[in-house]
Amino acid sequence: MTRTFSIGARIASFANAFRGLAELLATQHNAWIHAAVTLAVCALAAFLGISAGEWLAVVLAISAVWSTEAMNTAFESLCDVVLPDHHPLVQRAKDVAAGAVLVSATGAATVGLIVFVPRLMSLVR
Repeated sequence: MTRTFSIGARIASFANAFRGLAELLATQHNAWIHAAVTLAVCALAAFLGISAGEWLAVVLAISAVWSTEAMNTAFESLCDVVLPDHHPLVQRAKDVAAGAVLVSATGAATVGLIVFVPRLMSLVR
């Protein structure tokens, strides 16, 4: 079935997305950590006056972490509905999804080191 474009449906999809982000922030302790780090990194970037290219790298790194955290949370919730009892294959899938968050967070930390350490070192000298 083909649906026609609807402004109301587009607005509703944004409302759904914002509700999902609110749920993520309200229920996930790791999201609180990501939020605190995001604010700290953006404040430090503004204070240090990083370049547009550096901002691009920082924003992409932050987006990657938030995206993987949201997908991990959605995946874990779906797994819990489909199979509420413990199952080793479901646990493995959840662990792999959590590993994806770790990979993106490690990448983001690496971007942070590359962008911020030289600037911070020049302030110390």
